[in-house]
Amino acid sequence: MDDMFGEWAMELAQIELSGALPRRWAHTQGVAERATEVCPALGVDADLLVAAATLHDIGYAPRLAVTGFHPLDGARFLRDEHRADERLVRLVANHSFALLEAEERGLREELAREFPLLEEPLLVDALVYCDMTTTPDGDRTTAQDRVTEIVSRYGDDSVVGRFIRRAAPEIFASVERVEAALAAQPR
Repeated sequence: MDDMFGEWAMELAQIELSGALPRRWAHTQGVAERATEVCPALGVDADLLVAAATLHDIGYAPRLAVTGFHPLDGARFLRDEHRADERLVRLVANHSFALLEAEERGLREELAREFPLLEEPLLVDALVYCDMTTTPDGDRTTAQDRVTEIVSRYGDDSVVGRFIRRAAPEIFASVERVEAALAAQPR
């Protein structure tokens, strides 16, 4: 992977999100910015993280929303229309504990079958960190405030509200692991 990979991801996300969903585009840009900050802890996977952070919400684009479950719709788009790197597609499909939300939607088996989880804990955690420490407007936040914001936006009894409450302990643990990895980096 290289810088061209990141440029491709940014151009694709901008095409799909900036006009139709400007707030989602702002969030995407913020998540990509967080990813560049986490890169030193990832070494060779830094470019992959930046691309996944940039494309994690592409499935929200109206023309791509087939199932209405953005991780699955985005991953299928990247796989089927762009023949994207398998690890990238699997990160997008499973970002921020998407399997738990897929379960709420009756799509868990489908998601798991098509896009198995990556067995790369720091990379998976890093994407969670980037997503869950960025507000809908692209600003920095804490994971606790982000979970609270999501619940308040969608409602306690919504699919997303139920999912995010279930995922919260795992989200917080991922964020803590990434913060520890960043703190361990030489200054």
